[in-house]
Amino acid sequence: MKDDAALELPDFHTFKVFGRRSEEFSEQVRATIAATVGPIPLDSMKIRASAQGRYVCVSITTFVHSREQLERVYADLRSQTDMLLFL
Repeated sequence: MKDDAALELPDFHTFKVFGRRSEEFSEQVRATIAATVGPIPLDSMKIRASAQGRYVCVSITTFVHSREQLERVYADLRSQTDMLLFL
């Protein structure tokens, strides 16, 4: 996460989540974030596969209202079994 001094909320925030490529992974990430911040339009989500296609990066830009909301999303993302790294 960004340094507290640089983080001003409410504002838009981009979550980048890296994981093993599967049919469910991107939807799990979207549903996890949406559970805290509300509906995520599909055009707010970008998916990019690794060169060998084994991994995927899901980027979601959405509006975050508070630091607590941001921390809750990251805590929920940690529980994802296919998730390897998030930014």
